[in-house]
Amino acid sequence: MLLAIDIGNTNTVLGVFEGEKIAHTWRVKTDARGTADELMLTFRGLLDGVPVSGISLCSTVPAVLREMRTMLSRYYADLPTVIVEPGVKTGVPLLFDNPKEVGADRVVNTLAAHHLWGGPVVVVDFGTSTNLDVVSAKGEFLGGALAPGIEISVEALATRAAQLRKVELVEPRSVIGKNTVEALQSGIIYGFAGQVDGLVRRVVAELGGTATVVATGGLASLVIEHCETVEIHEPDLTLIGLRLVFEKNQG
Repeated sequence: MLLAIDIGNTNTVLGVFEGEKIAHTWRVKTDARGTADELMLTFRGLLDGVPVSGISLCSTVPAVLREMRTMLSRYYADLPTVIVEPGVKTGVPLLFDNPKEVGADRVVNTLAAHHLWGGPVVVVDFGTSTNLDVVSAKGEFLGGALAPGIEISVEALATRAAQLRKVELVEPRSVIGKNTVEALQSGIIYGFAGQVDGLVRRVVAELGGTATVVATGGLASLVIEHCETVEIHEPDLTLIGLRLVFEKNQG
């Protein structure tokens, strides 16, 4: 089985593939202070009994990536491993002013989106930040938009506003909140849905008026049912992209 690892700023997602099918997935908290030995204990606990035959990973957290390299060389040195970074074959042309600035997760999402739906595609990734990744009909990464993520916005609001606090991220009874909690929930859920719709419509207009719009990321399920522009929800998009990158680099 191939183990795919997506290390994000907030969560790390692991998935194991049987061929092209995802057999199991796990989501754990990303700890930038974790050591290679602590990572090994976490991974072995989750993967107990899973016959891993290869590893593909990407990371947006340099400190964790450093410890992951150490863990892999120490405990999984016998497994073929692909880390998405400069020099690794992805087949994704980066039409960006400075390609080195493009996060590995955005490259992987581009690859997976083009593989699954062709193009053009707009990928909306709801994570620590809300990313819009724009994929051309040729599978090129054209750029996109970055905005503060849902959890970051909630935390900032609770920190900076004395009479406001963190709330459970669920749909309120109505858009017009009848108390502080519902008012916050309305602003967060419907506000982010409106933000995504506004950005997507502008992006699609620049693409010529047509594109497939796909949502992914750990927080997508909170918002997408209220988005008018999102057509497809694929929570495992990054893991699928990691599988494709592994195949490209392992022949």
